[in-house]
Amino acid sequence: MSLHGFFNLVGFSRHTANYPEKLISAAGGFLGIFGILMVSQWWLDPRTAVMIVPSMGASAVLLFAAPHAPFSQPWNVIGGHGLSAIVGIACWQWIPDLTVAASASVGLSIGIMYFARCIHPPGGATALAAVIGSQQLHDLGYTYGYAPILLNAVTILLIGIVFNGLFHWRRYPAGLHVRKKEAQSKDSGGNRGYAPIKHEDFVYALSQIDTFVDITEEDLLAIYELATQRRVETVGAP
Repeated sequence: MSLHGFFNLVGFSRHTANYPEKLISAAGGFLGIFGILMVSQWWLDPRTAVMIVPSMGASAVLLFAAPHAPFSQPWNVIGGHGLSAIVGIACWQWIPDLTVAASASVGLSIGIMYFARCIHPPGGATALAAVIGSQQLHDLGYTYGYAPILLNAVTILLIGIVFNGLFHWRRYPAGLHVRKKEAQSKDSGGNRGYAPIKHEDFVYALSQIDTFVDITEEDLLAIYELATQRRVETVGAP
């Protein structure tokens, strides 16, 4: 197997961001967690304030390293953490076996996030923490869902919106970018069609995007082929 083939097999990304973008992402992660700690210490009881859930660290990675990704969007952050916290507490209270409760908390939180369309990977850790956390955390009961979880989630989300908004290419929330593109399209007279796109065009386009892109050129090609196939079928339909 060639080195190139091995990298493809293990999923090693060939897309790299520039150094300023890497530093910006790191600074954003620092500010996000720092903000959570400061707000929690000011807003919550001192015993509760120290219980920042490690899953917020994972949310910081998504919000500041991949702000355009679907998993990083506001509803995913709020819904993913909030619903998963409720699921985790329910599993702790209603399932006597710790192993089963811990496993169920993650599995059920994934299912709930799917149905609510708010998949946020750190939500699984939020649910798990509700089961295997300290007695101090268990004593909070369902209060855990909004203090500290929702308070932490809202705090890091607001920091993410403000911080990413300082850099026009970061596109956060993604919905604002979509609305801007739609307005520009209307101003220019709408969609006039696109020239065929080759694989190397996608590779080049990905190399020009400074932020981390959570999709491969193969995935983009598959999406493009499905879209163009549908367009041909629609246009050719009687």
